[in-house]
Amino acid sequence: MALVIGLLIPLLGTMLGAAFSFLMRSPVKRVENDACVDSSGHEETRTETREEMPPRLQKPLLGFASGVMVAASVWSLLIPAMEMEANSGKWSVLPAAVGFLLGIGFLLMIDELTPHLHIGTDTPEGPRSKLSRTAMLALAVTIHNLPEGMAVGVVFAGAEGGVGGMSLTSALAVSIGIAIQNVPEGAIISMPMRAAGNSRWRSFAIGSLSGAVEPVGGLAVVLLASLMTPALPYLLAFAAGAMFYVVVEELIPEASGGKHTNLSTIGFAIGFVLMMVLDVVMG
Repeated sequence: MALVIGLLIPLLGTMLGAAFSFLMRSPVKRVENDACVDSSGHEETRTETREEMPPRLQKPLLGFASGVMVAASVWSLLIPAMEMEANSGKWSVLPAAVGFLLGIGFLLMIDELTPHLHIGTDTPEGPRSKLSRTAMLALAVTIHNLPEGMAVGVVFAGAEGGVGGMSLTSALAVSIGIAIQNVPEGAIISMPMRAAGNSRWRSFAIGSLSGAVEPVGGLAVVLLASLMTPALPYLLAFAAGAMFYVVVEELIPEASGGKHTNLSTIGFAIGFVLMMVLDVVMG
């Protein structure tokens, strides 16, 4: 029962963030003027209206999510992975190092093989595809959320097996921390969709579904860990590497571009400290 609750808590956080779309009254628009040449060779100005979340709100949310993920990766995943191999002496770091690099490589492969579109950009990544913009945005979010579900699943697997001194309370701390940072993530997805003209319910539904991959990924890791208990240190570090990839590849670049980057730094600090305190106090 504790496992089921732990896997579902992050999804509830995403749904809470997605519900912010119901609070929006009108879109926030940015107007861009681009010079272009028509078919007759004459230059004309094309006005394009794009809807987006205000940077003063988006930057701290991105920073907060980054801080939580980095702290969870270190305190809840990498350190326990090394503690499980403490009897190996200096080589106790080997499973953590190998698993971390494998996690980075796995997300890099998925990123390269999956057509997706990040929020705030118009250039798709991955192979060429005829998928709609909404579908590619959903795939980008799926890539983003998969490591978080894996992290929750692997700490609960360790706690259920009583491995490395991991407890259900420490696993619950990770689940709560991921859920807290999922609140701004759900808002970052649903609010721009609402601003783009989608209905409140559609924006909420798509924002909520973006977190559905987390309990699925978490359950898959739990089942894998139960079959391969000696591989648990590698799986812990694997989840950490996957989360670090998301932070370095996506969150930090988006949080550090343009104006109000100081707000993203403040958000990072708050998220990092919050997750660190949760892990230590509940661990």
